[in-house]
Amino acid sequence: MATALTVGLTFGIAVADGAPPPPRPRGPKAGPPPPPKSRVVSVTPFQGRERLRVFSAAMGREVVVDLQRPMDVRRPANPDDKPRPRPRGGKRPTIYLLDGAEAHDTQSGWYTETNLAELAARTDVNVVTPVGDPHSYYTDWRNREPGMGNKKFMWETFLTRELPPLLARQFGANDAKAIAGASMGGLAALTLATRNPHLYRAVGGFSDCANVSSPENQFLTQWDISRGGGNSMNMWGKFDDPEWKAHDPFLNAGRLIGKTVYLSAGSGMPGRYNKVAADPMDGTVKGAFLELGSAVCTGRMTAQLRKLGIPFHGKVQVSGTHRWEYWRDELATAWPIMMKAVGARINGPIPPPPGPSLGDVSGSVGR
Repeated sequence: MATALTVGLTFGIAVADGAPPPPRPRGPKAGPPPPPKSRVVSVTPFQGRERLRVFSAAMGREVVVDLQRPMDVRRPANPDDKPRPRPRGGKRPTIYLLDGAEAHDTQSGWYTETNLAELAARTDVNVVTPVGDPHSYYTDWRNREPGMGNKKFMWETFLTRELPPLLARQFGANDAKAIAGASMGGLAALTLATRNPHLYRAVGGFSDCANVSSPENQFLTQWDISRGGGNSMNMWGKFDDPEWKAHDPFLNAGRLIGKTVYLSAGSGMPGRYNKVAADPMDGTVKGAFLELGSAVCTGRMTAQLRKLGIPFHGKVQVSGTHRWEYWRDELATAWPIMMKAVGARINGPIPPPPGPSLGDVSGSVGR
């Protein structure tokens, strides 16, 4: 006991005299910070819907997505206040609508060129429209594209893995999903549905070319991407790269079994929305050429579906060129079919698309 007391006093005096304390055991070294997660950065009102700025971890940047949800008008507590609409509670299906190659950075063409807002307002469904990134094909690119803002497009990852959980957690989305698009967006919708068949109950393609790995469509795709300053080699590699076939809905059409499928195209012949004498000649020629190609592609795809015994809706129309006015009509036809597939309730009759007007004289050719 005396010895222990002597040792303790000696240790205490040593510490009091400024001697260093005994070394502490080292803990594990701090590792690198965790990578940033995908998240909704901001939500702002925008023309009757909500504009979401979403950070995509896969793309390493913020992307813009517009969301239209069903709204309820509630009476304010103060009678002098105006009633304000609020997003309806509960869970509901979601439909994603994808633009053509000339997608604008302001808002989706589905809102500027069709009556989507009115259709959505009468339906218990979430409507999601990505904004911007023209010529991206809404797919995962192999490399950054220097000619298109040096962006790394990772749209498949964003639309199938990053965004759906955020919509489910924060905006009332359930597991029922549909996806559709026009031209480039139609190909993308079919591609996403065949590559992720567990996600979607319905898919629609308007004036698209599903057989994207065929030689003629590879060259057309490269031409289209080059219009935006890019190179398709940065997307899926050289034309003999297996990724082209892996993204080809025609070759993978068997994965559409059990889904509601809507496909349509015009014949390329001028129709009700073409004013041949007044429209710009280059727009008429380009629109006719692109739609003729889409008609051939749609014919191939529908034949493939018949061969596989997969039912589908839609057809190649007797007229029509590559214009938003025709896609507007097709959306009105496809809407109740796709809404039935996902179980979304439509309140009242489907509003018909507006007929030809003076605004249709100049038209909207898009790809």
